[in-house]
Amino acid sequence: MADLQQALATQLANIEKRSGKTLAELAVIIQQSGLQKHSELVAMLKTELGMGHGDANTLVHTVRQSDGQSAAATLSDTQVLDALYTGAKAQLRPIHNQLLEVLAQFGDFEAAPKKTYVSYRRKKQFAMIGPATNTQLEIGLNIKELPQSPRLKVLPAGQMCNFKLRLSTVAEVDAELIGWLQAAYQAAG
Repeated sequence: MADLQQALATQLANIEKRSGKTLAELAVIIQQSGLQKHSELVAMLKTELGMGHGDANTLVHTVRQSDGQSAAATLSDTQVLDALYTGAKAQLRPIHNQLLEVLAQFGDFEAAPKKTYVSYRRKKQFAMIGPATNTQLEIGLNIKELPQSPRLKVLPAGQMCNFKLRLSTVAEVDAELIGWLQAAYQAAG
């Protein structure tokens, strides 16, 4: 799995490139905005600089050195998954591990941990994986089209992913799901 600190560094470099501003300049904008709440700062960056939610969220956490994305990026991959799969959700960890073994066969990608899931990216996000309930793991797939299947739920336009599905056992990581993951992975490259 890709190094989480490298994933954060890459995202911050991309934020600089897309915004045309250095991190120091962006930090000044945040600090001089007069806003205090995280959500207000994210909204301001999205409105005034046209940032996407993920970039704005990561930037605010980084500048404020808070406990969200920037803290997660300092954790090892194992620690991130340990934090997601605690208590009753621990039974879902083998499913996530199996999915990571599948993803590793496709090639290089980045992992960007969030509070309730891990985002997997190439040039853009291709999948989100995390516990949905104590008994189900949820996978979001970011790809325009997939063949219809009763397993897939089509999400409304504007969501972070176009499809999602839930798994309860490792046995559900089958050829059909692997094909969808691979298609999403290839589309994100």
